[in-house]
Amino acid sequence: MRRSRDRFQPSGPPSITRAGDAPAEPQAFVLTEVGRHGLRVIAANAAAREQGVDVGLRFADARARAPGLVAEPVDRQADARALKALALWMERWSPSIALAEEDSVLIDASGAAHLFGGEAEMLADMAGRLEQGGLSCRLGLAPTPGAAWALAHEGADRTCLGEKDLRDGLDKLPMAGLRLSEETLVLLRRFGLTRIGQLYDIDRRALARRFHSKAAVEAVLVRLDQALGLRQEPVEPIRAKPDHSVRLPCVEALLHLDGVRAGLERMAPELCEHLQEHGEGARRFRLAAFRSDQSVAQVMVGAARPVNDPAHILRLFRDRLERIDPGFGIELLELEAAGTGIVRPVPRGFGGDFEGDEPDLDALSVLADRITARIGDRRVKILRPLASHWPERSESLDVYEGELPVWDSHPATGQAERPIRLFDRPESLQVIAEVPHGPPLRFVWRRQVHQVQWAEGPERLSPEWWRPVTGPARARDYYRVEDEDGRRFWVFREGLYGDGRGGPPAWFIHGLFA
Repeated sequence: MRRSRDRFQPSGPPSITRAGDAPAEPQAFVLTEVGRHGLRVIAANAAAREQGVDVGLRFADARARAPGLVAEPVDRQADARALKALALWMERWSPSIALAEEDSVLIDASGAAHLFGGEAEMLADMAGRLEQGGLSCRLGLAPTPGAAWALAHEGADRTCLGEKDLRDGLDKLPMAGLRLSEETLVLLRRFGLTRIGQLYDIDRRALARRFHSKAAVEAVLVRLDQALGLRQEPVEPIRAKPDHSVRLPCVEALLHLDGVRAGLERMAPELCEHLQEHGEGARRFRLAAFRSDQSVAQVMVGAARPVNDPAHILRLFRDRLERIDPGFGIELLELEAAGTGIVRPVPRGFGGDFEGDEPDLDALSVLADRITARIGDRRVKILRPLASHWPERSESLDVYEGELPVWDSHPATGQAERPIRLFDRPESLQVIAEVPHGPPLRFVWRRQVHQVQWAEGPERLSPEWWRPVTGPARARDYYRVEDEDGRRFWVFREGLYGDGRGGPPAWFIHGLFA
């Protein structure tokens, strides 16, 4: 019977094999790091371990045991980058990958074993691919992350444990399999506790009395319970699990982009079928190509609205597939969908849209997606509405991130018509008005005189008192005016006569109508 929660993880520092003739005897090699007690060995290959060089040994003692020992200082940052790259490549077995400690990868393989013929076959496939890439590994599979870590580090290679065998399988493993600190392990050895199984029957209160620190004994009990599945262990994947995904194993390695396009054309309808079954669409899509050299090439595209149309998805990827380099061949393709949302059918009239000037947001979304796919991400800017009735604060010019703003096509109650073109900053005017609080009769803008033939207004906008301003905040009276040539302007008078907030009012132009 298939287990509901299976995890396996490779562990241990990888050893790289180089091309060329191998030496008669492997060279003993270690990585070193400066600690509180001097230079110590933190990783050793098989040849070094055969000569008695173990992890944690002082380098001077290691050199004494292995006179021909070769050593290099460890580069933690480079190791972390390499481990993350390896973890991303291992998504071929599961989309849920996490890093464990500094030398291990944790894979949630729930329900994935049957895809490879069983648990043992899955581990064999994994070990073979890693060895083909020149990487040595230790594998363990168990229902809990803690048990899998213990098997990979302290158990026999490629051990598989089920729910019923969990306690017996961990019984004889060294205490180091619980991921405890070195100080805690030393203290446990003083108590004669060297195997995980020895903790099963010990009274927890009696164990707590032996420790000087309550936190230390709690760490032991937490790790034990996590390994046995009595407590949940939080695992943070390095990449969020996709909402839907489909895979296409390649019988023969793909060496050209034509094969990638053909594979995408096969996967897109299948992925959309999954989305449509749930009444959903997705806004983000990722195409990953797993190459035979243990590397991954990927392309990501976004949609302005959730979509589940295969033709639309293919158009999004069309201009970006050239970013995928097949290298020595692609063995597996994967198409993922994320950022899902409900897709509701849009009713249409017999002649297309219903009567009115409502914008077709679906068509705008398709246009925005095609523009972004062609010229690249973060290169398109778009106006977004802001919660402010002050014109220059009611919108912002932001980088388009794949989501269209929601504009109200109808003006708010009490709000007059707005100009098509709004200036970034209002420009000063010289105005002659009929009455002090009336519309202008004539104004000068950019050295040109405009005689007003028609005016409508005012529309008074009060200052937003909750915003910090420099100087006194004054109300504005906006007018829509038309000159003798039929040109329409949006002008306003800032301030009122006798409002006690500065000198006389000033006139400005803020926008142009069509």
